[in-house]
Amino acid sequence: MGILSILLLLPLFACLLILAIPSSYRNSYKYIALGFAFLQFLVSGYLYWQFDGSQTGINSVSGYQFVEQLPWLRLDLGSLGQLEIDYFIGIDGISMPLILLSTIVMLMAIGASWNISKSLKGYFALMMLLSTAIIGIFVALDFFLFYIFYEVMLLPLYFLIGIWGGARREYAAIKFFIYTLFGSVFMLLVMVGLYFSVINPDTGAHTFNMLHMMNPANYVDGSFFATAANSFDVFGIPARMVGFIILFIAFAIKIPIVPLHTWLPDAHVEAPTPVSIILAGILLKIGGYGIIRICYSVFPDAAVQANWWIGLIGVVSIIYGALNALAQKDLKRMIAYSSVSHMGFVTLGIASMTVEGISGAMFQMVSHGFLSAALFFMVGVIYDRVHDRYIYNFRGLATLMPKFTAYLAIAFFASLGLPGFSAFIGEAFVIIGTFNAELVGTGISRWMALAGSIGILLSAVYFLWTLQRMFFGQTRLKGGEEWAVALTDLSKREQLILFPTIALSLLLGIMPSLVFDQMNAAVVNLVALVSTHL
Repeated sequence: MGILSILLLLPLFACLLILAIPSSYRNSYKYIALGFAFLQFLVSGYLYWQFDGSQTGINSVSGYQFVEQLPWLRLDLGSLGQLEIDYFIGIDGISMPLILLSTIVMLMAIGASWNISKSLKGYFALMMLLSTAIIGIFVALDFFLFYIFYEVMLLPLYFLIGIWGGARREYAAIKFFIYTLFGSVFMLLVMVGLYFSVINPDTGAHTFNMLHMMNPANYVDGSFFATAANSFDVFGIPARMVGFIILFIAFAIKIPIVPLHTWLPDAHVEAPTPVSIILAGILLKIGGYGIIRICYSVFPDAAVQANWWIGLIGVVSIIYGALNALAQKDLKRMIAYSSVSHMGFVTLGIASMTVEGISGAMFQMVSHGFLSAALFFMVGVIYDRVHDRYIYNFRGLATLMPKFTAYLAIAFFASLGLPGFSAFIGEAFVIIGTFNAELVGTGISRWMALAGSIGILLSAVYFLWTLQRMFFGQTRLKGGEEWAVALTDLSKREQLILFPTIALSLLLGIMPSLVFDQMNAAVVNLVALVSTHL
């Protein structure tokens, strides 16, 4: 068993172990989950340390590291040939930073789960199953395997929101499930179409191998998604464009883009704090990863044609999300809408189809991952103490909670893109890439870079205004003296969870090469693949 399989199966083993231990030892569940999450983080850190960011070849196995490929299912389909499904996993510069981010955020989420008291066995077992599914998505190189992990991820999240969430948890869980399932059902149709359009050049059989799907030479002439002129049309639209649009919508729901974002504020508000951390820190990144890994890599020709519209969607998400965040009175909902705005930079950066833009989009995903996780954790700190998140019910918290105020202020400044922090690097590179996109003919207009800059300005407005309203001025609390007693400052456990996120943001803001060096070769390869269709 390779090290990548160990990383993938560690949380699954923890899930089975938790289920096997009798309920009389219920206090052991959180320690098992924490221990395995920490072990998984150590393995991912070792992988990151050993990873060689200079390797290239986006549609060749030589561009991926720690590759494991085993035959999983072989079935004779008669005249349709042989069905090939492989246990095929590996990582490149696009997936490696997100794997490390996922293990960090999952460790934070387990640490934030310390006060969970309801059905501990089910809760921590679902968290570990979710961790396996998330890692599986980032390492899968077989589309069928990717789809399995993508679907498995839905079930733990549905139950974690629906059972451990707030007052409207059932509504939020169902809405999240339906939105995501809507995209994945149609993804299945495209996956099957790709399977019958692509052959394995070594065996001559149809394949779900995503690397073969990225190579135009492996498409069968006349097949549904063929790259040749005799491919199919669907209502006058080329089949490859239809496939691209369907997959883009499926992943855009995860990002989420406007107008497919409405599940996110409801899910965040009703989800328990650890699940909100995972939603913001990891789940949204799966959408961006899917667009880069599958949409732009498998359908680069369609991506070029749809590029201006994707850039426009990114701009709309940036501005709309920021304006909605500005209007919110619930602190958690405000941060949820800020995520819509910040993830709009990811969409815009990908649409630029420049090395700077896509690198900035990847960096923004990493930065937003741990900063948004920190912000949702801090909302949970206040909510756990007084069970209220309404911004106007608090004033002058800096006097009562000076450590908490310091951490939140730093996270706010880091998130709004202050130079010296990681978000500045991601957003700056997206703006640079978008501005330069017109020079290389990708179809993106320079006014989109200007609109993105306005989004940064708006983020400063809603973050600083929230800071001023809640934390400064004379202390005034809706709950009076009872709240003043309950609002104790950060504990050592809470500081231990928060400090690494702030330190990471500062470290990556000063040394962005820690991430760029790992992803640069893979991004350059992707841009070269797409540029052949300009």
